[in-house]
Amino acid sequence: MQIHVVEPNQTLSSIASLYGIAPAIITEANDLQNPDRLVVGQAIVIPIIGRFYWVQPGDSLYTIARRFGISYQELARINGISVNQPIRVGLRLYIPQGPKREGEFLAYVEPRRTGTVSPVLESSAREASPYLTYLAPFAYLPKRDGTLDPPQLNRFPEIARANNTSLAMVLANQEEGQFNTELAHILLTNEQVQTTFLENIATEAKRVGFTDIHFDFERIAAEDREAYNQFLRKARDRFHAEGYIISTALAPKTSATQVGEWYAGHDYRAHGEIVDYSLIMTYEWGYSGGPAMAVSPIGPVRDVLEYALTEMPSRKIMMGQNLYGYDWTLPFVKGTTAKAVSPQEAIRIALENNVAIEYDTTAQAPFFHYTDGEGNRHEVWFEDARSIQAKFDLVKELNLRGVGYWKLGLSFPQNWLLITDNFNVVKT
Repeated sequence: MQIHVVEPNQTLSSIASLYGIAPAIITEANDLQNPDRLVVGQAIVIPIIGRFYWVQPGDSLYTIARRFGISYQELARINGISVNQPIRVGLRLYIPQGPKREGEFLAYVEPRRTGTVSPVLESSAREASPYLTYLAPFAYLPKRDGTLDPPQLNRFPEIARANNTSLAMVLANQEEGQFNTELAHILLTNEQVQTTFLENIATEAKRVGFTDIHFDFERIAAEDREAYNQFLRKARDRFHAEGYIISTALAPKTSATQVGEWYAGHDYRAHGEIVDYSLIMTYEWGYSGGPAMAVSPIGPVRDVLEYALTEMPSRKIMMGQNLYGYDWTLPFVKGTTAKAVSPQEAIRIALENNVAIEYDTTAQAPFFHYTDGEGNRHEVWFEDARSIQAKFDLVKELNLRGVGYWKLGLSFPQNWLLITDNFNVVKT
């Protein structure tokens, strides 16, 4: 698979000719809405096996081969060149596809709690499910008496079964759309409520056909940290005995003593011992209520994951990844909210405003600026094939279990193509 970044004056036809592929194939793979109008700096995926590399100044056959993890003799043989002759700048070399490792992938899908499930959301789940190990409707909301307020499941169980995708039952301590510390305290400390809660989970999991019991408990008070650990031990013992796996979502910490309402109640070491895996929410550095920046910059993401590896086995760590970006109005004013945009929507905005997409190599994220029709300046950060590939490289480097996405419904076709290029998706 090739990631190509559009340069000035390039057209779809000229790009296709570089790789010997039909323009229509590129259009379909990337769901290009305006194939005759590409954006400078736009990253598109070329669906070929392996990739091409153009020799740069200072390159040698040896350095190129080492970069892509093959021997220089094999690289020379594949491209029909001599190992004893210098290679010229600009020469196109074919790089074969390397071995792929197994990976697990989860995606949350959040239907409205009233009305009907959006056809767009259902279509997104259908599109993504072949690339997923777990489809996770968000969320069952426990009440203070241990009963459950279910999400609209619609055709999600049917979609999961059709694609051999496991269905994850997400439990979230939310009330009125917010994670609630007091609700968590009741569920974690009141034994009578807890017994009812676990019984209702078991009944519903069996009825629907869930295989993963997934706790997304957030804003847990520091004093309830051990109570949460004990609750998870009880849940694990019960649900393992019934054939389920158990998992959690964790805030992105960098130390065991990190304070704050989102962090103090999450004990990485205990979760690593108790549950089958934890999805670490390595996103929202750039968030809707804060100043403009990358949503999941690679440096902070790495810091969190490297800390996690000191507390739990790599096979139990799933890296969280956003499927969205934000459009901020400048200058940022506290109390204002940025608009969430999909990667496809971000490209459309850049195209409509005739601005080039830039790429921050430190954050490993694309961004651009534009001025709207009312004269307001905007800054947009989002995800593209380059930023996702950087995250996949990190997952492989750290030997993590896989990736968990928040959330389906925002179009990002390149992501799914790159999954298949980097991993063999585990189906359980």
